[in-house]
Formats: sequence, structure tokens, C-alpha cells
Amino acid sequence: MSETLYVSSVLTEPGSFTQGIEGPAVDGEGNVYAVNYERQHTIGKVTPEGVCSVFVELPNGSVGNGIRFDSAGDMLIADYVNHNVLRVNMRTKSISVHAHEPAMNQPNDIAISGDDYVFASDPNWGESTGQIWRIDPNGAVTLLEAGMGTTNGIEVSPDGRTLYVNETVQRRIWAYDLSPDRTVANKRLLIEFPDYGMDGMRCDIDGNLYVTRYGKGTIAILTPGGEVVREVELHGKSCSNLTFGGPDGRTVYVTMADNGNIETFRTDTPGLCWASWRR
Repeated sequence: MSETLYVSSVLTEPGSFTQGIEGPAVDGEGNVYAVNYERQHTIGKVTPEGVCSVFVELPNGSVGNGIRFDSAGDMLIADYVNHNVLRVNMRTKSISVHAHEPAMNQPNDIAISGDDYVFASDPNWGESTGQIWRIDPNGAVTLLEAGMGTTNGIEVSPDGRTLYVNETVQRRIWAYDLSPDRTVANKRLLIEFPDYGMDGMRCDIDGNLYVTRYGKGTIAILTPGGEVVREVELHGKSCSNLTFGGPDGRTVYVTMADNGNIETFRTDTPGLCWASWRR
């Protein structure tokens, strides 16, 4: 009997997270983590069965946004209040500053390469502009691109040679060549949508890009060439980000800002972030 694909269901209780719910990321045991469970400044942990709890409370007024795991299994969190990328030791739950850059508007969403270089989008919401930063494994921070639109979702392709960045207000997704020294070149327009914004996005292992269509309430699935091949309808409208998990990497988890919860659906291809646990 074939399973149902691309049909979203509600995983966690509406209102269990604040409207600042973001992240999300899945650990090697299949638990989902997202920011602002019950209240601001927290990281929530959700079991595959949907049982929620507070995993850690962020110090110094920090508020998280994007979450990723590095190859050591540590959690990296974009802290948009204090211009940090935080590091959480998953065993001890100790929290440290991996990188700090006062020149950032904020680190918003983050992507990570196979060799632990982090790429951060950096929107200025008031001016509808944005930047892209690179954070090296040692925490050194480099500005890669300025003068952009409202940078938000960001992702690295499975072969590590392309960096994707979207601009929420301008409704565009850009692709850059990503060189071995982790600089960017050859900026080109992947797609421009006629309506609705975008937020977080992720690749599957085939390089297809899953894009949250914020306000529309769908996940658009794009080929590496920028063709929309499917849109998955969600229950809520304000989808803020997504990740892959489940025993086979084909379960998609979507954070919903309007409903303060997580939705989930099955797809036919494992996610790149899930596959990274099996390197």
C-alpha cells in the first residue's frame, strides 16, 4: 500500500510556540528543534510523536531564528537580537558564542556547508535591504555580499557549489557560484514570484529547493533550474521555515508563525540536512 505524500498534517498544538517560531532543525535521533516554545528566548524540543518541551533558555536576552547542526552535532543558532551565532553543546546544553558581528543588522536564517562553513542572511526589514555573511569554522566573520534586497532564506546545494538566497520583499531567489575558498560569484536570478513573500528554504539530496511561501501557506518545490514542479498546501498561511527528518529523511517539518505550531508532510526524496547526519 502506497503512502500519502505531500499532504500536510498538524504535529503540535496550535499556540504551543509563539508567533516567532522559526528554526527548525532535526538531530540524529529525529527530534525537531524550533525557537520560542511557550515564550521568547527558548529553544523547544519536539519528539517525532509531537511531544514538546523546553530544551534550553537562551541567555542575555538572546532570541533565536534559524537553527542548524554542524558535523560535530552541536546546534548553531542565529541570535538576531545580539548579532551572534550561538553554539549549544547537545550533551551538556552549555551555550557559547560561536561568532559575533556588530556590523550585522541581524543574523536571520543560516545555512551550513559540509565542511562547517555557515552562511547567514542579514535583512534590514525597515529599509527592505540585506546582506550575506560567511562564518568560518573558527568563528571568523566575512561579508560576502551587500546591497541586496531583504535577504531571508538561504541554502547550500548538495554538491557545495551553489549558494541560494531569497529576498522576501522582492520575491526573488538568487543563485551564486560558491568557490572552494567559500567566496561567491556569478550571481544569477533563479526565479521571481509574482506574489507572496518567502522565508526559509532547504534542499533535498537531489538539489530540489523547498521554499516557504509566507502568506500563501504553501511549500513550493523547485528544480535546481528554478522550475516550480509542485506546491504543497499547508493548514496555516505564515510558514516561516522547514527542515527534513524522520527515519528515512522524507518527513518535512514546517514552522507556522500564524498558528504557533509545526506541520508535517511526507515527500519522496530525503532532505540534504538529514543526509548530512549519515556522512
